Amino acid sequence: MLQELSVQKLVAQRRAKEITLIDVRSPSEFEDSTIPGSLNIPLFDDGERAEIGTIYKQVSVEAAKQRGLEIVSAKLPAFINRFADIPGKKAVFCWRGGMRSKTSATLLSLMGIQADRLTGGYRAYRNWVVDTLGEMEFLPEAIVLHGNTGTGKTAVLRSLRERGYPVLDLEAYAGHRGSIFGKIGLKGHNQKTFDSLLVEELIELGDKPYILIEAESRRIGKVVVQEFLMSKKESGIHIVIEMPMAARVRHILEDYAPHEHPEDTLAAFKQIKSRIHTPVAAEIEACLQERNYAQAVELLIRFYYDPRYAHSFEQYDADRVSVVRATSVAQATDDVERLIGEYAEMKRRRP
Repeated sequence: MLQELSVQKLVAQRRAKEITLIDVRSPSEFEDSTIPGSLNIPLFDDGERAEIGTIYKQVSVEAAKQRGLEIVSAKLPAFINRFADIPGKKAVFCWRGGMRSKTSATLLSLMGIQADRLTGGYRAYRNWVVDTLGEMEFLPEAIVLHGNTGTGKTAVLRSLRERGYPVLDLEAYAGHRGSIFGKIGLKGHNQKTFDSLLVEELIELGDKPYILIEAESRRIGKVVVQEFLMSKKESGIHIVIEMPMAARVRHILEDYAPHEHPEDTLAAFKQIKSRIHTPVAAEIEACLQERNYAQAVELLIRFYYDPRYAHSFEQYDADRVSVVRATSVAQATDDVERLIGEYAEMKRRRP
């Protein structure tokens, strides 16, 4: 018997790790956006979906159904076997809870495999994400990590998360490092994917006394950070990480690996070349062409990134800023952890 599953029940079951979610849409639809953690077992591939859609528009609904049945019949054994290999409770979804998910769940049921169907499909989930983010009024206080380019802010955040601290990794949700070079070697996410990852993490961290975030700008790659989160960042507790130039250059080379992406690195630089004093820009470009990346990075830091950061940081109240001076990510993580402990103790003692 076909069982319907609401978005709210789905979210609760996924948080409890009680269910595996399967997206039966085509690979391109799955690639564009899906529910985080879902598997893709498409009922139709991209070409088959396009063919059926053309028949639907140009011939008739019945002809499209007939062609769909022919395609599914040929691939049914492999389709069923993939589901059979997935242990535990399962649920399927398509775009709006229509024929693809209904067909999948029905076929599975006939073969003795129970799979619930998400009511309203991915569209209902997307609507829930937008509504939930729009209603986010209360968030715990933010502890915000600042620092010039290369000081390892993201690495420190991820180390703190491994130690059990409540972290929102906005760069991971965006699939972008936040700078003009930020997409190199990464696959950027669109707004729908960013929103989905963000809302589920916010729900997971909702009962924490604070959250740790990086001092990102409003735009990260292709996505825009919500206003309520930017407001939390502005009003939060601020920790600035400082490191010597040699460590910063090393972190950037390790993180961005420009030697693996020479053309992309040079192309990204050309987008900001006009904003740098002409002789310096020429020297940086020459270093990139010669693959002298250490020198290019240091020049970019001194003449582009540090001046921009100094200007952007002027808005913060000095009374709410602590400074960590370290020579490595490990040391910075320990020092930030100590400051977090002091902050938590101070908050506990407040009347």
